[in-house]
Amino acid sequence: MQLTEKHKQYWSINLKISSILLVVWFVATFVMGWYARELNAIEIIGPLGFYMSAQGSLIIYVAIIWYYAHYMNNLDKEYGVHEGELD
Repeated sequence: MQLTEKHKQYWSINLKISSILLVVWFVATFVMGWYARELNAIEIIGPLGFYMSAQGSLIIYVAIIWYYAHYMNNLDKEYGVHEGELD
């Protein structure tokens, strides 16, 4: 099957948004964990390093999933590959 220019453009956008969201995931998971001691010096509700490990990263994960689903639904509609409405 030969990919058209429209297919290539769709996958290029898909890979770009996936890469950006993976970088956000990496920062929320590993970078904040690596700097947890430094983040504990900042007090918000409690030590920021503990808060980000316990609650903040989960909020970020849900936001990443929501944003990806929302963005891809709009992109699918724009390129005509969306799924039909469920009845």
